[in-house]
Amino acid sequence: MATIFPRVLRSCALWRTLSSSLVCALPLAGCVHKLDVTRINSEQAKPNNVWMFFTVEKNDEPVAGLVADDFEIYEDGALVSKYESQQTIQNPEVAAVMYTLLLLDMSGSVTESGQADLLVDAATVFSERVGKTQKVGVYAFDGAEKLHSVTPFTTTQGSVEGGIEGLRGYQAKDPSTNLHGAVGLAVEELEEALAKDERPLKFGTLVVFTDGTDRAGRVTRDEMLGKLGEGEHAHYEVYAIGVGAELEQKPLEDIGRDGTEMASDPGKVREAFERVAQKIEAHTKRFYLLSYCTPARKGSHTVRVDAITRNEKGRKNGSGSLEYEFNADKFGPPPQCDPNRAPHFSLERVDPPATQDDKKRKGRSGGKASGSVKVRSVGSDADSPSKSSKGKSTKPAPRAPGG
Repeated sequence: MATIFPRVLRSCALWRTLSSSLVCALPLAGCVHKLDVTRINSEQAKPNNVWMFFTVEKNDEPVAGLVADDFEIYEDGALVSKYESQQTIQNPEVAAVMYTLLLLDMSGSVTESGQADLLVDAATVFSERVGKTQKVGVYAFDGAEKLHSVTPFTTTQGSVEGGIEGLRGYQAKDPSTNLHGAVGLAVEELEEALAKDERPLKFGTLVVFTDGTDRAGRVTRDEMLGKLGEGEHAHYEVYAIGVGAELEQKPLEDIGRDGTEMASDPGKVREAFERVAQKIEAHTKRFYLLSYCTPARKGSHTVRVDAITRNEKGRKNGSGSLEYEFNADKFGPPPQCDPNRAPHFSLERVDPPATQDDKKRKGRSGGKASGSVKVRSVGSDADSPSKSSKGKSTKPAPRAPGG
């Protein structure tokens, strides 16, 4: 033990130097990654249901594949028995909706250069992959002032593929490139589509394909960036895919704040689309809807959820937590609690996803040492879920993220 202990300490010290996201655990357990567990919404209702909707990430990368047993629930500091709570992970789609808008450059430089077929093939593969987990809408632009609707938002694969297929013979009436204007119109289209969905939690993603810079000059770069950063648009994930020697990296990065893919060879455009689709898939899997039956029957209680990851040997290698408060007045069977019951989230408890500026500020400040996020969300019984015991709203009602 005398020889192992200093070695482990030196190892942990080295990792702490290399990454602020690691903390040193017990000597024999090695180092444990800090997980960022971020609450988006929570709710409770009679007889004694509690729901928590959150994301789990490590170094801004999604942590996917966690199951109910990977979470520990504590109420007022005491571990809640998994058998008593019947904790389960529900499908996030019962409470949240995710839309991706694919915006395709069909200016003259694409249609007249023979790239249309390659683009259609790549966009079809992209829509098939992303469409498995969310609704996909496809729009095209050229030099005209308005967008061209290819396929409205749908989960029907045949509709998306059929619409994209029609682009093979597309002829631009205005062969110029209204890139800045199209991006601004696309986020407005995305916002309008999300607003029509009745589910309270809404998440939007914009994917822009272009082979050149803005040539039409209808909208300035600063106007486009202002549109991307205003209101709910700031919470959308935005990716950009560029192809061709004409395109420069900086204009593409102005648009793709969550990621860019460059393909100098048009033959590589499909691979670029697949990489972006993979990122969207991964980010979709960072969402968790944890449901359980609380043993609390009266009063306000602090609930803490610990997320734990383990290595192949079953040893803990990552942890993080979130914490909030709920009110259990008048809780208790009958009827018996069903952990698979769908939640009815209140919009007054929505925490919008962090913007890129939020993440940068967090990085400069070092973030939270424990990886936890504490949110006070005190509610009463199911008859008035968005009110505190004094009948006042806990905070002004924000709009749902992305909607």
